[in-house]
This record gives sequence, structure tokens and C-alpha cells, in this order.
Amino acid sequence: MSTVLIVVIVIVVVIVVLVAALFGVVRGRRMAAQRRYQRELARRRERAATEHREAAELRTGRAEEAEHRARVAGALAERERAEARLHEETAVAHERGLADEDLGREGSMSDRGDVANGRGDVAAGRGDVDGERDYPAAEREQVAADSRRLNSDR
Repeated sequence: MSTVLIVVIVIVVVIVVLVAALFGVVRGRRMAAQRRYQRELARRRERAATEHREAAELRTGRAEEAEHRARVAGALAERERAEARLHEETAVAHERGLADEDLGREGSMSDRGDVANGRGDVAAGRGDVDGERDYPAAEREQVAADSRRLNSDR
């Protein structure tokens, strides 16, 4: 064998090794870039999931507050309906002459003009100057018990 042939074989082998190394480097870079992209995508997914969880917690808190306000409003409405029924029953009792003893005490609410201006409870000594009502303890306890009973199913 001649030296030229050996040199040609060595050059071909070196070229093949260089091409293989070049493909290996390109493939390695491509795989590294793909891994970087996958890590960035995972970070973005986690960030988006965290943001959505925080938004969900915030909305859940708002919903719970709204439900609480609705329960309170329901209890207040129930109390107002009960007072309306009480006044209606008192009116029926007066119409039937069953509550004449109440008429003898300090005049009726209509005689003082309290019913006409919507402050019958305040003038009767059951409320504050601000218009807020100060209910007797038994009535407050009944409303609280009703609220607990309504909330016990939640």
C-alpha cells in the first residue's frame, strides 16, 4: 500500500468523524434548546395555575361574604315579616275589641303620630335615635337561634 492511499483513508476517516461530531453537536444543541423550552413552558404553566388558584380563592371569599350578607338580609327580612304579622294581629285584636286595655295606656301609637311617620317602635321606647331598633333580648335570641338553625345545613 502506498502512502497516498493511507493518507486518503486517514483524511476520509477524519472527515467522517468530524461530520459525526458536527451532527452530535447540532443534535445536542437542539435537545438542550428543547429541554429549555420545556422548562420554560412548565414555569409558565405553574405561574398560570397559581394565578388562577389565587383568583379562585379571591372569588370564593367574595362568594362567601355575599352568602353571609344574604343570610343576614334574610334574617332581617324574617324579623320584619314577624313584626308585620305582630302589628297585623294587634290590629285584628283591636278591631275585635280584644286589646282595649292597651288603648288606656299612654294613648295609642296613632294618637301620637308615630305610625304615620314610620317611627312607631322608636317612640314606643324600642329603638335608638338613629332609627336602629333595639329589640328585647328574647327577640334577639330567637333571631339568632333561627339564623343558627338556617346555617346548620351548610
